[in-house]
Amino acid sequence: MVNRFYERIQRSPVVAAVNDLKKLDNAIQSPCEIIFLLTGSIFNLKEIVSRVKKAGMDIYVHIDLMDGFSRDSVALKYVHENVRPDGIITTKSSLIKTAKEMDIFIIQRLFILDSLSLETGIKSIRTTKPDAIEILPGIMPKIIKVVSRETRIPLIAGGLIQDKEDVIEILKAGAIGASSSKEEVWQL
Repeated sequence: MVNRFYERIQRSPVVAAVNDLKKLDNAIQSPCEIIFLLTGSIFNLKEIVSRVKKAGMDIYVHIDLMDGFSRDSVALKYVHENVRPDGIITTKSSLIKTAKEMDIFIIQRLFILDSLSLETGIKSIRTTKPDAIEILPGIMPKIIKVVSRETRIPLIAGGLIQDKEDVIEILKAGAIGASSSKEEVWQL
């Protein structure tokens, strides 16, 4: 599973971040190979994951944003065993630890708002050791370099990515991919 993620993102470094289910069909039809699902509920999650996988894409579910699920290990286990996404995204350190114990591919999402959140985020990553990191906002090449150097964990940059130039700068700074909810970026 780990190697598959890295192979896919190397071939196609733009990740379709779906925050509105009206955009799901466009994400599935895009050249992206990976979808980060940022919306959904207990009622539609299994069907969404099934559609994406049927289209030959990988899907990583941001468990913190799914309606109807608690943000705990029981919900994580349920999603892993019954919905079967390719991996999970979370901001919760406790879920990262549990996901690793369940052998789930885990992406830790960090919001870098200031120097303190940068320092705290790096400490958290060193402790949790996720399979990958997603930092937001993603348009901070200097910060991408710092986090990449300090953690040595593959990094995806997301948030506020508007165009091809943003993606190029992110990749030059050391990120392995760029996640964006902008459909225009999915076509790169």
